[in-house]
Amino acid sequence: MKITICDDSIKDLLKIDKLLAKYKTLYPDRDFELEKFSDPSRLYRKISDGNLTDIYILDMLMPGRTGIDLGRQIRMYGYESVIIYITSSDDHALDAYGVHAVRYLLKPIDENSLFEALDYAFSYTKTKTEPLYLIKTKEGILHRPYSKIEYIENAGRKQAVHLADGEVLKSLFIRKSFEEEIQQAAEKKNFLQIHKSFLINLDYVKQLTPDNVLMESGIWLPVSKARAANVKREYLIYISDKYR
Repeated sequence: MKITICDDSIKDLLKIDKLLAKYKTLYPDRDFELEKFSDPSRLYRKISDGNLTDIYILDMLMPGRTGIDLGRQIRMYGYESVIIYITSSDDHALDAYGVHAVRYLLKPIDENSLFEALDYAFSYTKTKTEPLYLIKTKEGILHRPYSKIEYIENAGRKQAVHLADGEVLKSLFIRKSFEEEIQQAAEKKNFLQIHKSFLINLDYVKQLTPDNVLMESGIWLPVSKARAANVKREYLIYISDKYR
């Protein structure tokens, strides 16, 4: 677990740091690494690079980049990150709800209030057990659970991630090969590449023929001749493991 603090006031930054050290002593099972920023622009750039942490404790009012600016950027790249706002004014509480902050704490920070917020944050992050597939789109980096992906298609040098609910996410132009782009997904137990342009989730296969697979959505996808024997073998292994 990693916690990031950002406050342009060094005094307040050190106080939160001290409280977090006490919290860690009281709850040694809640192990975490701590990262501190006094310059919100530096943190903004790090978030923009896709480097996210689990829990953010952000000052609301800072020069250059406000806490809301940071919160919006976090939500663009990582919806599951927990945001806790701290501020000297309650004028921006509604803005905090707009980026789905879990707590809005007023300065001076009260130990009990911060510890309660951390308790909630830790309980929330423990529910994030399902791995997510990340895809770069024109809307930003989006992510969906692997279990919800029916298949991934190479469509005109772009990834098209087809989800079980009918949603389709389309990536930016891919500069690497399709195999390199989908490598992380292909390593997952239930995923199998059946064609140079298709990676499928075996959980959504209804029928396998020598040349095609029928998916739950009703679409038939081609199985290449070069992969046909391996696809049949891997599918039979998957079925035997599933119903063992």
